[in-house]
Amino acid sequence: AQIVGLPLVQWLNQPEGRYPGVCTLTSHLAAVSSVAISPDGTRIVSASIDGMVNIWDATTGALVRTLTGHSGAVLSVAFSRDGTRIVSGSDNGLVRIWDAETGTKVLTLRGHSVSVCAVAFSEDGRRIVSGSADELVKIWDAETGAEVHTLIGHAGTVWSVAFSPDRTRVVSGSADNLVKIFDTETGAEMLSLGEHNGKGICLCAGLEDDNGDYSKTNSVCQVTGHSDEVRSVAFSPDGKRV
Repeated sequence: AQIVGLPLVQWLNQPEGRYPGVCTLTSHLAAVSSVAISPDGTRIVSASIDGMVNIWDATTGALVRTLTGHSGAVLSVAFSRDGTRIVSGSDNGLVRIWDAETGTKVLTLRGHSVSVCAVAFSEDGRRIVSGSADELVKIWDAETGAEVHTLIGHAGTVWSVAFSPDRTRVVSGSADNLVKIFDTETGAEMLSLGEHNGKGICLCAGLEDDNGDYSKTNSVCQVTGHSDEVRSVAFSPDGKRV
């Protein structure tokens, strides 16, 4: 799915044996800020500046459900790994958890003071991580809504967050040009990767040796093209690369 900066989503659908098709999903009244695909590929969720979260049928493009409850622009959305829940973050500092099947609001997480720009579930669905313009990363209990940790270290808006596959680490990217890795059990900062200052500083990094030693972090490749802020981060499936 693709955000186009308009009140629509373009879904690039390639049925087996056919050329790619483009399905344009229209319902939002303002720019689409975030999209995600369910793990089984049957649903798309979109967030918009219009304050709405929409669920779409990924095959037909039909609008399945609109999730209402945010009072401001919705900036980020994500599915849980089993596809049963959706998490969303808005510009009023709230994080909401929804039942993906019924559209019912399950929990509201309060803790950020300003816009929540990024949200993600852990692989097991038990934790949520959020990044905000308040320069904080927060980890939440996805069942109770309790705040587990506040991760401090960034000096700019946190644009992107992700859990490692084993849930032991969180990676974050920020307007301070840094990528940081945190321990999810203690909340401690483990690594701060690269000054992304337009010189093509490394975005990919080896995180540990075979003995789990993080002190030997090394550059894997030089990536050019970034000019300042780090807008997107992710772990590799084995958790050894960012």
